[in-house]
Amino acid sequence: MESSQGRRAALQERANELGHTRGRRTYAITGVAGALSQLAWRAAVVVLAFALGMIVFARPGSAFLKGAVVAGLLLALFVLRLVWRRTSAGRGMNRCHLYGGGLAVTDLFGRLRDVVAWTEVTELKRSSGAVLFTPLYRVELARRAAEPLAFVVPAYQTDLLTALQEQATRHGIPQKQLRYIVS
Repeated sequence: MESSQGRRAALQERANELGHTRGRRTYAITGVAGALSQLAWRAAVVVLAFALGMIVFARPGSAFLKGAVVAGLLLALFVLRLVWRRTSAGRGMNRCHLYGGGLAVTDLFGRLRDVVAWTEVTELKRSSGAVLFTPLYRVELARRAAEPLAFVVPAYQTDLLTALQEQATRHGIPQKQLRYIVS
């Protein structure tokens, strides 16, 4: 337990050295749970839209009531999605914070997962792909004397990739584009 708290304190200290309390740019990232929730979201929308279409075209008994229930479920999904986005952004969940001296990545609970200074990075690897109809980018930062830091970026967050490439170029870090991954 103490080693976990000690690690968190060390990560926080390193983040403060990079400028955690000063200006930073924050971007959304995801993990396996985020990719699976994205898949579940899309599947639910497709099923409900298909059900609404069947109700409209088949016109079963009490079609208005059934259509209202399905439309209400679709609306509830959209509202839950908006609430989740607000909550996760407000709590700093699954975020990549870019600083002038490095970057920090938070986990699903908003705690610092890892902190990397640009001087430690030896290579920036990028790969793009689609996992079950969800386009994603995988970013891996190889480091000196530490395990690589890897995270997944949703396809709509291309500005994070651009910012990472700019920082890598500014600090003389070699970049590599890996093959396209489809699962």
